[in-house]
Amino acid sequence: MPRFDLAVIGGGLAGSATAYFAARAGARAALIERRDVNLGASGSNAGSIHAQIPFDPFRSLGADWARRFSATLPLFRASIARWAELEQELGGDLGLVRKGGLMVAGSEADLRALEVKAGIERAAGLEVDLWSATELAERAPFLAPGMAGGAFCPIEGKADPFKVAPLFAKRAVEAGVRLIRDAHVSAISPGQGGFTLTTTAGEIRAEKVVNAAGAHAADVARLVGVEVPIEAHAIQVAVTERRPPILPWLLYFTDEKLTLKQAREGGFLIGGGWPARLRGSPVVDHRSMIRNLALAARLVPAVAGVEILRSWAAMVNGTRDWRPILGEVPQVPGFFLNLFPWMGFTAGPAVSEAIASLALGEEPKVDLTPFSL
Repeated sequence: MPRFDLAVIGGGLAGSATAYFAARAGARAALIERRDVNLGASGSNAGSIHAQIPFDPFRSLGADWARRFSATLPLFRASIARWAELEQELGGDLGLVRKGGLMVAGSEADLRALEVKAGIERAAGLEVDLWSATELAERAPFLAPGMAGGAFCPIEGKADPFKVAPLFAKRAVEAGVRLIRDAHVSAISPGQGGFTLTTTAGEIRAEKVVNAAGAHAADVARLVGVEVPIEAHAIQVAVTERRPPILPWLLYFTDEKLTLKQAREGGFLIGGGWPARLRGSPVVDHRSMIRNLALAARLVPAVAGVEILRSWAAMVNGTRDWRPILGEVPQVPGFFLNLFPWMGFTAGPAVSEAIASLALGEEPKVDLTPFSL
């Protein structure tokens, strides 16, 4: 039976990065994926690098929720700093652009709400600049007229989700990680000195286990008798044909859920967490897509005449309070959770490095204590 210091379940960004950082620290690690690397949310999201508190839950859950959620902002800041180093460290292009993110207020009431939210963000150490309607019109002439103002965060941006997890996985394998594909984990048995994992590719033995299974993480946790309050959600994204560059930033809109950005090649990526349908696997819901596209065109009129080249749906994980669940499970020593809902693409590098450190008995660079199960 193969034996490892660490078994990481899940071949997305969180799992691949955790395995990479563990191997770089000298651990014998296995990366176990039920299908193949990057086929879940890590490779199917819109590639946004977030730092601001999302407006949609802020509107519905309020300022007290935002103050609790703001404990995650240091993780975002630490991870965005890690993103800045990754292309050189991993030796590859990740499509990283960090020119900032602009949250546009569609009404005076929303602008006042952005002011409250920005105060909470600044108290947590995040740089956020408030723009008036005049400043917005001058700095963002591509927007539809009549917007009330906005909030600009200079460290936000985007990366290419098709490149990130595969490059982490490649470097992990080069560092000695054993990548086990097409291996569904059906049992995890704690025992003296570690765990026995039963998979469709055979049994392995590991001293520690990291659950980085994303939307399937609750199923994996139940294998060790643990209930994790994480939910699976089907969402969708669209990408357009190439157009001349007009949009330098990650763009949000307070009216409804929207992320809009323009890739280096010129195509617009349109998302924001709009729901897809489930037919065994997630499929695009055309009604939801039309609303998402109409919202993008209302905010940036130049998008209205652009052809959609491709749209897709994927499963992502979420929690009711939007906060992550990270670290060792108290009732199962040696079993760790690396679960970051909704914005795990942003937080993945720093959080995964911290989880690898914890699993190897080292002091992490960021404090994950507030996010334990």
